[in-house]
Amino acid sequence: MLTEITGLPDHIFGVRATGEVTSDDIKSVLVTGLKRTADRFKEIRYLLVLETDVKNFTAGAWVQDVKAGLQNFNKWKKIAVVSAEKGVEWFTDVFTVATPGKSKGFKPEEIEEAKAWLNTED
Repeated sequence: MLTEITGLPDHIFGVRATGEVTSDDIKSVLVTGLKRTADRFKEIRYLLVLETDVKNFTAGAWVQDVKAGLQNFNKWKKIAVVSAEKGVEWFTDVFTVATPGKSKGFKPEEIEEAKAWLNTED
């Protein structure tokens, strides 16, 4: 399931992933929030807090996730992924090479650092 994270600065869109994540979750929460943020700020600063294993994303969710990423390809400014999975953190750091924005992985205890990083200009 995806739920929008509240209490973030308006220009940062965040979601929390728990349990199974489906294509409907991606469409109703992620795509809607990314569009709202991109339309309002012309860029996307995105916080993803993974509290589930990436294996819990259904195949349909992965397809929708890729589509959402491509639809907003030139608008990505920063992506922060918070996860206890070391592989996810490493992949996020490497992902910067493939996207126009910056990506960075954080451990769960570094969530405040992730928010601060998203909020900075650099």
